[in-house]
This record gives sequence, C-alpha cells and structure tokens, in this order.
Amino acid sequence: MAAEIHPTAIVYPGTVLGEGVKVLENAVVGKQPSLSPRSTAKREPLPPTVIGDGTIVSTGAIVFAGSRIGARVILGDQSCVRERVTLGDDVVLGRGSLIENDTTVGAMTKIQADAYITAYSTLEEHVFVAPCVVTTNDDFMGRTERRHELMRGPTIRRGARVGGGAILCPGVEIGEEAFVGAGAVVTKDVPPRVVVVGNPARVLRDVPPDELLSAT
Repeated sequence: MAAEIHPTAIVYPGTVLGEGVKVLENAVVGKQPSLSPRSTAKREPLPPTVIGDGTIVSTGAIVFAGSRIGARVILGDQSCVRERVTLGDDVVLGRGSLIENDTTVGAMTKIQADAYITAYSTLEEHVFVAPCVVTTNDDFMGRTERRHELMRGPTIRRGARVGGGAILCPGVEIGEEAFVGAGAVVTKDVPPRVVVVGNPARVLRDVPPDELLSAT
C-alpha cells in the first residue's frame, strides 16, 4: 500500500516512506536544521529521513532530516522530531511534544503531550513519559566551554515511568521499571524498581510486583 501525503504536507526529496505511511495536513518531513553559530549540534551532512511502514505523521508534525522512525509510530499533532533521532517500532509521541537531536527512543515507548526530551538522551523500550515532563542536558546552562564535553541527557531504562511535570536533571539514570512521581525533581540516579517522589526526588517504596512488566 502506497504512502498517503496530504496536499498541504511537505516531504523533502530523498525521504523514504514505508508502506501505508500517512503524512497529514501541514506536516513536514525531511526538513534540514537551521543551527545557531553557538549550537552544540553536529553539522555534518544528514542522510534522508526514513519513516517505517504504517507510521502516521499527524497534522503539523515536523520530522527533521537524518532521523529514522520505526513502524506503526504515531507522531501526534504539532509534535517535533529533530535530526539524528531514532524511534523504535510502535512509539507514540503526543501532541506538541519535542524530541531533540541525537536521541534514541526504544520500541513501545509512550511520550505524552507537551513533554520535552532533550538532546543526547536515551529512552529504552516500554518507557512511559507523562505530559509536560522536562529533561535537561546542560549543568552550566550555556556558560563556559567545559559544558561541551559534559553535555548529556538522561537515560531512562526499560519499563520506567515518569509522572506528569517531573524534571530530570542532566545525565541522571532512571533505573529499569522505576517510577518517578508527578512533579518530582530528579537530581541523581534512581535505582531500578523503586518509587521516587519530591524535590529533590527521594525513594518512597518499591514498585508493587503487580505493576512490573513481567506481571502484565
């Protein structure tokens, strides 16, 4: 089944669209980035965007060049995927959410509306990111040259869940199947299979066994 491209959408030359892909109203696929002279992003030529079978690029969504999107992915209205991002199969990206450059997202992960996934982050499979979550990657907030070698987003391990409005500080690791409560500010690594809450986030208890992926 051929890809469907709405007349108002823009698909740049070289873009690879799999079978049954839908690119809806005013979506843009294959866009080249326009970088500030001070940007830390890489500047080498980007390969074409690749969109897997059955994926939907919803109204107003933007996918930059050099990214690879898996099969059966939903890119919600007005969402944005920057360059050199890899999304696994069956990922859901909610309305207005943004995944910055050089980030990897594993299969079956759900990122809900208005979440911000910063550059140089890693999300493994079956991760859940609630609305309005914020991730960060720069302890120096744009000051000093030292920041370039230390810039790193969070790593969110398989099956971890991050509650609404939580903030993840640069370089933290959220352990496998951990649960970050709504509004928590995570300043240090979170062990696997525990619940953390508060500012700064602290361990509250273990994740109940019936909530683990092995139990579902």
